[in-house]
Amino acid sequence: MFTEPYTRRRRDTMKLSTRNQIKGKVIEVVKGAVAAKVRIDIGGGNTITSTITVDAVNDLKLEKGDDVIALIKASSVMIGK
Repeated sequence: MFTEPYTRRRRDTMKLSTRNQIKGKVIEVVKGAVAAKVRIDIGGGNTITSTITVDAVNDLKLEKGDDVIALIKASSVMIGK
């Protein structure tokens, strides 16, 4: 396992193929037994909601007020009516 400074250095320099990267601020974190709902204010009255594991929330130490980046990678977008 890597030490925290090494891991942090890798994250700071990591390049991603994800083109849809939206900066925002965490406005709510709701943890369930396994999954957590994270709401992100991306400005202009818009929010993005992501469901991630509670482990991921804990590893990232996500809290209300944190500045984050939503990385969106989707192979399809579905719309129903």
